[in-house]
Amino acid sequence: MEYVNLGTSGLKVSRLCLGCMSFGESARGMHAWTLDEAASRPLIRQAVEAGINFFDTANAYSDGSSEEITGRALKEYCKRDEVVIATKLFLPWGKAPNAGGLSRKAVFHAVDDSLQRLGTDYIDLYQIHRWDHQTPIEETMEALHDLVKLGKVRYLGASSMYAWQFAKAQYTATLHGWTRFISMQNHLNLLNREEEREMLPLCRDQGVGVIPWSPLARGRLTRDWDAATERSASDAFGNLLYDATVEADRKVVEVVAEVAAARNLPRAQVALAWVLQHADVTAPIIGATREHHLSDAVAALDVRLSEAEIGQLEAPYIPHSVVGFQ
Repeated sequence: MEYVNLGTSGLKVSRLCLGCMSFGESARGMHAWTLDEAASRPLIRQAVEAGINFFDTANAYSDGSSEEITGRALKEYCKRDEVVIATKLFLPWGKAPNAGGLSRKAVFHAVDDSLQRLGTDYIDLYQIHRWDHQTPIEETMEALHDLVKLGKVRYLGASSMYAWQFAKAQYTATLHGWTRFISMQNHLNLLNREEEREMLPLCRDQGVGVIPWSPLARGRLTRDWDAATERSASDAFGNLLYDATVEADRKVVEVVAEVAAARNLPRAQVALAWVLQHADVTAPIIGATREHHLSDAVAALDVRLSEAEIGQLEAPYIPHSVVGFQ
């Protein structure tokens, strides 16, 4: 496993980050396909044994049970200083006012809840899950900065927003001498490359690490377009992301299959290799519900696509509407 600095910080992370949204009690969340603790633990252990030291979850995943499962497993399989635990806040955890968002009240409540569920004294990377249109960014950035100074959080990150919003947040932190974001968790894969227009150049210029979610387009890049899975059948958010560009996306999926067949490789390795070779990407966040999902991801680290293959994979792409963070 290769380890790299996350942005210009001194924090070293593995080139793969294990996304833990797949782990959680299905009865407590929105997704019927999540794995319970007994099924999740072997995958977390497999990731640790493969050298992955970077684990990403969120307070909203399966109503917090993802954090609970991830925290208990990591405590058993490795020492605390050997792993980088990342989690997120913003999405509502209740129906009452202030039970969600990025107000100072919400930030301080959410971090204590996550610390308790994870069973740790500090969070390595604390990320805002989305932009809060109801709270001044000054309030949010100061509250996050205070968490760092209190020792509850080591570093700050952001996820899925417009580039102007991210620039505003970074400028606000700099202006007041507060802690800046070191990472951007955004949507990037062969089916959606809109971040290449504004966000990725901004991150490159500002020395921000990029840790994209859904690098395999929720599995769409790993199978025939018309093939269905238990997850795809009930994944309303996935449908929101990709249903508007079905015909164009189908062509990309077909090209992935062609390149994979020519190299005698699984499609997942080819699609993930493209993300890993992207000049602006630090560590894609991979999901796993089966052992081969992890083994394919690790194998993709050694796949080097030629310029001709990259051109072939990128050729069918058409512009997409911005979805997922308005």
